[in-house]
Amino acid sequence: MSDLAWETDVKLACAGEKMAFERLVRRMGGELYRMSRTLLRDDEDCADAIQETILSAYKGVVKLREPAYFKTWLFRILIRECRRIRKKNAYRFERPAAEGTVDMGAPDWDLLAALEQLDEPLRTAVKLHYLADLPLSRVSELMEVSEGTLKSRLHRARKQLAKWLDTTHGRRMGNEL
Repeated sequence: MSDLAWETDVKLACAGEKMAFERLVRRMGGELYRMSRTLLRDDEDCADAIQETILSAYKGVVKLREPAYFKTWLFRILIRECRRIRKKNAYRFERPAAEGTVDMGAPDWDLLAALEQLDEPLRTAVKLHYLADLPLSRVSELMEVSEGTLKSRLHRARKQLAKWLDTTHGRRMGNEL
């Protein structure tokens, strides 16, 4: 889809055109999944988050004030939905990975466990920047904070992670993160 076709579909979707909205969502499906997978562990939770995001976006797209920010707007909805699902699942025990889930390589379990101990804004910043490999400008836009605030959060998160890993597991982080 060209930039012109994208812009046209965004304007049509904001005007209430269902097919234009569907084309936009189909085009962004992979990006939505990758973002949700960064924030959630389970493929079922990712699917739920994406489904709820699409439903919320569909209901609210006609209220979108600035069509040029459609993608950012949709990602913000997804991030809020992922946070809601994480909070809902917080009381549950961790489920074993379902068959057919995405293998993200051999994870560093100590680091992932420490990452889960971070406060929500720090954890989200780390996951979006380091795990989803998004640039600082994009992460700050999605989290609705300045780049300076984001850099401060990432610095604080790295210090906490290094401290936790060093004290609880007797290992040095060095420059791994």
